[in-house]
Amino acid sequence: MLNKPEMILIDLDGTLVDSVPDLAYCVDEMMQQLGRAPHGEVVVRGWVGNGVERLVKRALTGELEAEPTEADFTRAMPIFTELYAVNTSQRSQLFPGIREGLTALHAAGIKLACVTNKAARFTEPLLKDLGIRDYFGIVVSGDTLPYKKPHPAPLLHAADFFKVEPAHALMVGDSMHDVHAARAAGFAVVAVSYGYNHGIDIREANPDAVIDSLAELPGLLKLQA
Repeated sequence: MLNKPEMILIDLDGTLVDSVPDLAYCVDEMMQQLGRAPHGEVVVRGWVGNGVERLVKRALTGELEAEPTEADFTRAMPIFTELYAVNTSQRSQLFPGIREGLTALHAAGIKLACVTNKAARFTEPLLKDLGIRDYFGIVVSGDTLPYKKPHPAPLLHAADFFKVEPAHALMVGDSMHDVHAARAAGFAVVAVSYGYNHGIDIREANPDAVIDSLAELPGLLKLQA
């Protein structure tokens, strides 16, 4: 049984937003500009979840952890970022139950934050364009601090902002990085069953609970507005 937290931090890509359609479009356009074959959305979906730099490296090598040549990466990265800057929210959508879940959590008086490894230049427009930025008292992006998830620093930064002890905080995410960051920060953690975890069942990371929709979270926490 999870206690009612004072603060809930929620991951962005794969938890709040299905951003793969935009990311895949940009990857394939980048590949074509480089004179290479596109990968397609199904393939790119298996690569998303660790930031755009790693995504570009995966697109160049076709592998999860391989490193492209420095020359290839230096050429490709500006092409991708220029494409993504104007395609951040053209095709992306909220996952089912997101708006309902956020509304219920907000009504229950929970402090909400978004914590993501996506750079702020992409994070803020995406949240605003999809109409959910105002739910969050703070947004911690991938370049807000020197460290990203799975390092606990982004989570602890949000906790400090709200003056909430880690023992009274909850992380919601879709990936191993989210679970590992939460454990390192001393947060409880709930995982969503969908999202981007490279084909691995998130239950293998042993979160405190798994939900199929953010709309289930208020009931799990037995919240009352």
